Amino acid sequence: MNFNDIQRDAVYEAIHNRRDIRKFLPTPLEEDKIRNILLAGHHAPSVGFMQPWDFILVTAPEVKHQLAEAADKERRALAIHFAAEGRDDKFLAIKVEGLREAPLTVCITTDPTRGGDHVLGRNSIPETDILSVACAIQNMWLAAYAEGIAMGWVSFYKKSDVRRILNIPPHIDATALLSFGYTDEYPDQPILEKSGWAKRQTFENLLHFNSWDNKEKKEGSR
Repeated sequence: MNFNDIQRDAVYEAIHNRRDIRKFLPTPLEEDKIRNILLAGHHAPSVGFMQPWDFILVTAPEVKHQLAEAADKERRALAIHFAAEGRDDKFLAIKVEGLREAPLTVCITTDPTRGGDHVLGRNSIPETDILSVACAIQNMWLAAYAEGIAMGWVSFYKKSDVRRILNIPPHIDATALLSFGYTDEYPDQPILEKSGWAKRQTFENLLHFNSWDNKEKKEGSR
């Protein structure tokens, strides 16, 4: 398979410019675009082809409200951990209102039993089921960007709360809450970087050659 320059550049544009969005417009989403995004998730690679994901589509206002309340409760609880650093106010500025505002929130789940007792790869590394779902999430993020739709990943909530609200069976992991919608505030930098919460790591500092303790690429190394 050979991409032309335009196709290749479009892939890298989506990778580098997709953002985690917290503010959404109430504008309805087109059904075909939603389906494209979900299919992109379903076509993600998975270890042993286990495909451990399910997608719960949440559009009912009362259910979105319950999810937002659960996330806000956990957000306020987590703020205590940042109080000693004087960063609790900055942490509380991170909004979860997208769960209420966005026309669609998708709870993507992980089924650790999908594929039976012996799944190629999962027997050795059990976390590969969650890692496979993470691939699906990234696919959905890139597809959303290609469709002109914003996505926000809410990652603080008690899984027991989400299981209760969405009637998820006890053995199923409520892996992520993903909100989708149009936005008129698409930042040119990641939100946490723009707010001063954190900076992107220097790429060169993360490179190791042939072993963890070798940071210098030597002649002849591959």
